[in-house]
Amino acid sequence: MNRLLRVFVTGGAGYIGTHTCVELLNAGYEVVVYDNFSNSNAEALKRVEKITGKKVSLILGDIRDEALMTESMSGCDAVIHFAGLKAVGESVEKPLEYYDNNVQGTLCLLRAMEANSIHSLVFSSSATVYGDPEYLPLNESHPLRTTNPYGTTKLVIEGILRDLYRSNPLWKIMILRYFNPVGAHKSGLIGEDPQGIPNNLMPFVAQVAIGRREALNVFGGDYPTHDGTGVRDYIHVVDLAVGHIKALEALESPQCRAVNLGTGIGYSVLDVVNAFVQASGKSIPYVIAPRREGDIAACYADPSYAREILGWSASYNLADMCRDTWYFQSKNPEGYLLS
Repeated sequence: MNRLLRVFVTGGAGYIGTHTCVELLNAGYEVVVYDNFSNSNAEALKRVEKITGKKVSLILGDIRDEALMTESMSGCDAVIHFAGLKAVGESVEKPLEYYDNNVQGTLCLLRAMEANSIHSLVFSSSATVYGDPEYLPLNESHPLRTTNPYGTTKLVIEGILRDLYRSNPLWKIMILRYFNPVGAHKSGLIGEDPQGIPNNLMPFVAQVAIGRREALNVFGGDYPTHDGTGVRDYIHVVDLAVGHIKALEALESPQCRAVNLGTGIGYSVLDVVNAFVQASGKSIPYVIAPRREGDIAACYADPSYAREILGWSASYNLADMCRDTWYFQSKNPEGYLLS
């Protein structure tokens, strides 16, 4: 695919979106970000511009506003679709919000793409589509099923994309199934800065280390894992961002395929806590709390298909992830707006 492309990035001001924008701009792409700042802010995009020395076009809008998206993506050549609600626990409490935003929003996006004759799409999916694993590591052939509404929205969207491709072979679609993104850009300028109480482990650990929170709640200490806490495949957000560039470059011919992006290594919650103590030199008090509904014991990737199809593999380890997270957190103790 020609690198001199204009890419429409939904949710581009978010955690993964900003890091991907950096990689896109550094690779020579033009970037149009479409975001409603529901879990992000404009400061992050200013920092993307500072890192790259290049300009980002920004449209403030909701992905359910089909007319605005149709107008906004005029002149673009491809879409990377990050925008979506993503908290497992919240999705259990508010399933209708998740179906409305994630599924309905994606339908609006796809109709806007068709109106602009844009058929190249990289979709941000999730390893949650595998549900409670039958076997590990998880490869792309594993049966698809979900344990929570968030995961179900991703699975429904994947089905929509496969049906769309079958109906019109002009489509070039890459579905990227993420494992657990963590870390931050080495500059310390951009990283994960969730609004309110973090839903993910690493930013919560970082906020405990910096003193914003008293202790970490470890949800479940009786899983059948090496220390009783949940095991996940953590992937550095820069590795993940690079994976999107590789996916975009791979969209040279009509296709619709799903690819895992992970390291292939599973770390427990306490493994992450201990690594973060080493990286930060801070203590991380924690409390073992009851399991959360919808959580599973262990989940990690078989990333071999990504190597085969995209020529991509992760390059950062857990120590790197903790180091970069701590550097961002220590440079931005109260987050973007108050740093």
